[in-house]
Amino acid sequence: MFFNSAEFAFFSLLVFFLYWFVLRKSLKGQNILLLVSSYIFYACWDYRFLFLLMFSTLLDYFTGLKMFNAKTLITKKIWFWTSIGINLGFLAYFKYLNFFIDSFSQLITSIGFDSHFNTLNIILPVGISFYTFHGLSYVIDIYYDRIKPEKNFVEYSLFVSYFPLLVAGPIERATHLLPQIQKPRLFDYNKAVDGLRQLLWGLFKKVVIADNCAGYVDKIFSNPTEYSGSTLVIGAVFFAIQIYCDFSGYSDIALGVSRILGIELLRNFAFPYFSRDIAEFWRRWHISLTTWFRDYIYIPLGGSRGGMSKKIRNTFIIFLVSGFWHGANWTFVIWGLLNAIFFIPLLVFNHNRKNTNNVSEGRLLPNLTELAQMMTTFLLTTFAWIFFRAESVTKAVEYLGIIFSKSILVTPEVLPLDLLAVIVLFFVVEWIHREKEHGLQFGNFEIPRVARWSFYYLLLLLMVWFGGAQQEFIYFQF
Repeated sequence: MFFNSAEFAFFSLLVFFLYWFVLRKSLKGQNILLLVSSYIFYACWDYRFLFLLMFSTLLDYFTGLKMFNAKTLITKKIWFWTSIGINLGFLAYFKYLNFFIDSFSQLITSIGFDSHFNTLNIILPVGISFYTFHGLSYVIDIYYDRIKPEKNFVEYSLFVSYFPLLVAGPIERATHLLPQIQKPRLFDYNKAVDGLRQLLWGLFKKVVIADNCAGYVDKIFSNPTEYSGSTLVIGAVFFAIQIYCDFSGYSDIALGVSRILGIELLRNFAFPYFSRDIAEFWRRWHISLTTWFRDYIYIPLGGSRGGMSKKIRNTFIIFLVSGFWHGANWTFVIWGLLNAIFFIPLLVFNHNRKNTNNVSEGRLLPNLTELAQMMTTFLLTTFAWIFFRAESVTKAVEYLGIIFSKSILVTPEVLPLDLLAVIVLFFVVEWIHREKEHGLQFGNFEIPRVARWSFYYLLLLLMVWFGGAQQEFIYFQF
C-alpha cells in the first residue's frame, strides 16, 4: 500500500472518518483504531512478517517492565542484553546474513580455496530497521533510567507500529511520541490544513520529481558505458535529487497524515541541499536517524570529549555504522566512509558547528560565498551518492572513471528540459520556505487565497501530467 496510491488515500479517509467522527470522544477507541489500522497497513505489504513486528513489540514491552522491576543489577542487565541481542539478531539475519556469507565466500576464493557457500533465499521484512530502532531506543532509555516503562500494552504497541512512520520512519522516541498517544487529542483545523499542505508537497516531490528522475537514473546507472561523462554527471545529480525527494517526500506525507490525526512526528529533513558544509548537511538529512546514532552510539563512545584522535575515531564509527545500516553492500560502507572523510577536516579545525543557522537568514538571495559553499557541499554529497546508488564498488569506480574522462566535455545525451524546469520550480519553492518546516508552510505572511489555490492546482496538474507507473519508495529496502 504505497503512500502515493488510491488504496492508501481510501485507507486514510476511512481511518480519518472513524477517528474523528465515530471515536472522537474515546481516547482508548482512537488508539485501538490506530493500532489495528497500523497492523492492517503492515499486513498489506507482507502479512507473513506481521508476527515479527508483534514479537518485537512484545519482547521490548516485557523487557521494559522486567528491567524496571528487577531487584538486582545483574537481572536488569540480563533482560537488557537479551532484548538487544534478539533485536539485533533478527536484524542481522534478515538484513546482513547473505552479505556475510557472500563476503566470506569471496575472501576464501581470493586466497585460493574453493568456496561452496551459498546465500539463502531471505526476504527482507519492510521497515524492520525502523521499528527495531524504535524498540531499541525504548529499552536503552529504560535501562539508563531516562524513562519509566509504559504499562499500557496498546499504547506501547502503537508507539512501535504507528502506520505513518512504520515502514520508513521517522525514527521516533518514546519521550516524544508516547505522551501524545496517552493524552486526548482535539481536532485542530489549522494543523490539519497545514498537514494537508505538507502531504500535498510530499506527493509532489515523490510523484513528479523523484519518480521521473528515477527513470533516467535507472537507465544511466544500468548502462554507464553507453553514455558520456557529462551524461553520467546528469545521472548522479538526478539521483541526488531523486533520493532526497523520494525520502523527504515520504516523510512529508507521514508528517502530514499524522498532523491531520493530531499527532506531531519528529522532523526528518530540513532542506539539506541548502547546507554550506557536510556537518550542516548531516544536521538536516534524515535527522531522526542522525540524532539516534548521536545519542545511542556517538555520545556513549565518548562523543566529542577527549583528544582529537578519539573524536576522529568516533566520527568514523558513526558514519561507517550509518552506511552499514542502509544496506548489506560494501557500496554503503564506502558511502559512509566518504562522508566521514568529508567531515573530518571540519572536526579538526573546529568548524563542524560553524553553520547552525539557516543560510541567507533574512535575505532573499545568498551571497557568492554561501552559493559556493552550497554548491561544493552538493557536489561532495553527489559524489558519495554514486557509491550509494551503484550495484557494486566496481560499478561505482567504473562510473567515476567515465566521468573523469574527456567525454565529460561533450553535450549530455540525456537532458530532459521539462523535468529540469520542474526541478528548478521545486528548488525555488523550497528556497523561499527554507526557514519553515516544509515547502508549503506559508506562515503568517499574506498570500492571496486565489494565488494559494492556483498553486495547489498547479501541483495537482503536474502530478497528473508527470505521473506514471508507481515507483517504490527507496527507503523501503532499508
